[in-house]
Amino acid sequence: MAKAFFRLQKFLRRTQFLLFFLTAAYLMAGSLLLLQRTRLVIQQGSRGTPANQALPVPDEMTRVGIIDPRTLQSPQPGPRLLVGMDALQEPTLDQRHSPHWLTSRNSELRQLRRRWFHRFASDQEPLQTAGLKAMKHTTEHKGTYIGCFAHDSRERTLKGAVFYDLRKMTVARCQEACAERAYSYAGLAYGAECYCGNTLPAAASKPEECNSECKGERGSVCGGVNRLSVYRVEELRAGVRRRRNVVYRGCFRAPENLTDTFPASLIQPNLTVEMCSEFCSKKEFPLAVIRGQECYCGYPTGRFPLHDGTDGLRCSGTRNASGTAEGAYCLVYQTPVQDTRCTDRKFLTTKSKVFVALSSFPGAGNTWARHLIEHATGYYTGSYYFDGALYNKGFKGEKDHWRSRRTICVKTHESGKTEIEMFDSAILLIRNPYKSLMAEFNRKYAGHLGYATDRNWKSKEWPDFVNSYASWWASHVLEWLKYGKRLLIVHYEDLKQSLIPKLKEMVEFLNVTVTEDRLLCVESNRDGNFKRSGAKQKNFEPFTQEMKDLINRYILTVDEALRGRNFSGLPREYVPR
Repeated sequence: MAKAFFRLQKFLRRTQFLLFFLTAAYLMAGSLLLLQRTRLVIQQGSRGTPANQALPVPDEMTRVGIIDPRTLQSPQPGPRLLVGMDALQEPTLDQRHSPHWLTSRNSELRQLRRRWFHRFASDQEPLQTAGLKAMKHTTEHKGTYIGCFAHDSRERTLKGAVFYDLRKMTVARCQEACAERAYSYAGLAYGAECYCGNTLPAAASKPEECNSECKGERGSVCGGVNRLSVYRVEELRAGVRRRRNVVYRGCFRAPENLTDTFPASLIQPNLTVEMCSEFCSKKEFPLAVIRGQECYCGYPTGRFPLHDGTDGLRCSGTRNASGTAEGAYCLVYQTPVQDTRCTDRKFLTTKSKVFVALSSFPGAGNTWARHLIEHATGYYTGSYYFDGALYNKGFKGEKDHWRSRRTICVKTHESGKTEIEMFDSAILLIRNPYKSLMAEFNRKYAGHLGYATDRNWKSKEWPDFVNSYASWWASHVLEWLKYGKRLLIVHYEDLKQSLIPKLKEMVEFLNVTVTEDRLLCVESNRDGNFKRSGAKQKNFEPFTQEMKDLINRYILTVDEALRGRNFSGLPREYVPR
């Protein structure tokens, strides 16, 4: 009996060792296979997707990498994008630019976009690190600490400009931002939010309640939850005067009752523009209105919307010796103060019943449209992606899951059938493909606010980029026209030219009611912090004739598809160059 038990025990020990060995071998083999696949994906991503793989073209045309313009001399009208479109047969070589061909290539184009998006996100890390190093020299300026004060996001104590940097905010950064705009006080909250104003908050709090560390500076306090760390703004450097950005808005007919229209006023002999602007800035109003010796401060309102400017000669003919207007007309100036009537934003308190997309081709102004929608509705917008740079600038919906339904709409560049049918409705933003391609190429090499260099434009990647992404611009629109359930078509150029009417359409489509004053506030802050800076090349034409022929064919295809669905066609400026 003992011998049998001993044999069984010996067998079990051998089996246990064998199982351990097989498990280890299995894990090692799986790890090696995973490493091999990862290496392959990285190599493919670093090389990029060749244009002739993402978008097949006839063999005789691949020698130059783009479509031969000779094939476009006699374009045949493509089929309309209607119900019968699914029954189209496979296109021949001379039909490679029809709507059916474009939509059939869409999955490959979306894969191209995804690979490029993730590669761009990884490329931004060195840029952000460099920006953090460049910021360190600004920490010398601290200003005078006043104390910790209560902060209500709905009724702010510092009612001037607002800035967000959820990654690199420092006390000095906030101080300098407020000083440049002529504010007296700078307050920081939540470790990343900066508020400016000229009136000290009344409700003081306990010092220990300001306990949030600055996101960009360890050891420094940047307010807390509903608490402001307030500093008195001082000069940036000795001998350097603050920048007074007073912008002339034009000559306008004065409202009938100036006292009822504007909440603050001043009568001053020998009144000058600088005196009136200084007075209104201290009162924290964005407009300085001058009529004779009278200075009025306020906001754009329904009574005074600043839409119907008159001939400047009407004001120049009634100016006095100080350069101010008299009589029925007045001069209007924009002070450095930001109009903050529309800067408060929040997530939806209850989940939205309607899932709305804000869809566009990359470079079509989606970020700008989100800025307008957020300020008009007061609700954050979401994103199918996560862009850390946008999150750091105040787009808090970037970090919220795109399916949470806590945002008013969701940004997306996707255009596959599955991705489109997930949404109940969509605002489809369309921009001139020439402008869109350049904007997206700029974003790739210089981020959301910069410009690509001459070296970038002259590289081999630019023609490959145009060849790949031009057809994506067309297929994006065609896919949403085909699979979208309820669409509002918005052309970027129309939104830019007629902001208030188009923004009203968008807000009504989102089923949100807003006041006219809030829309006028959005108009005052129309650019936000997303206008490209740096040296912009004048009379720069990066498109060759072959590129133009290619893009123009796609323009005609999209225009016909829009009209076939009873939408207005593309704006006239899209018409082939």
